[in-house]
Amino acid sequence: MGLRKTSPEDLNVQACIEKGMKVGKTCHGLAASTIDYAHCWLIEIGDNVTFAPQTYLLAHDASTKRYLNYTKISKIKIEDNAFIGARALIMPGVTVGKNAIVAAGSIVTKSVPAGYVVGGNPAKEIAKTEEYINRHKANMDNAPVYDYQWTIGGNITPDMCNQMSKELDDAIGYVK
Repeated sequence: MGLRKTSPEDLNVQACIEKGMKVGKTCHGLAASTIDYAHCWLIEIGDNVTFAPQTYLLAHDASTKRYLNYTKISKIKIEDNAFIGARALIMPGVTVGKNAIVAAGSIVTKSVPAGYVVGGNPAKEIAKTEEYINRHKANMDNAPVYDYQWTIGGNITPDMCNQMSKELDDAIGYVK
């Protein structure tokens, strides 16, 4: 029996798991996905989850960085038996419920209830930039806020990854 060569994609998944990403049993297709390595410890994947090719898991949103000097971060949770279609984008703060299906090409900005099928791009006008930034400034008063040491570049420790993960279990936070 020959040895299987480890692909760069498998190494990426393994690196994310080593950094704190949680992945359940019999997860399929994750190696063909793009995973937000910079905040991978904020990603939790249940059992029997299937990822079609080129899905994207993004636990951060840098749209606030220029204005606040902080990037918005939040957990992504994909629960048991979910299916994520090809080229779907799962944004920070989203939970995909048990037995849910996300159609290919979808941009998921809100949580998906268990047992539902969702699809499409919900991109629409939300607010003016100033209103958006002011809302996040106000949110930062009551949200977890992390400085640079809470990043990979700042040499975040495993204990800090675990602490951030717990603090952002049901919240949105901000990191420098």
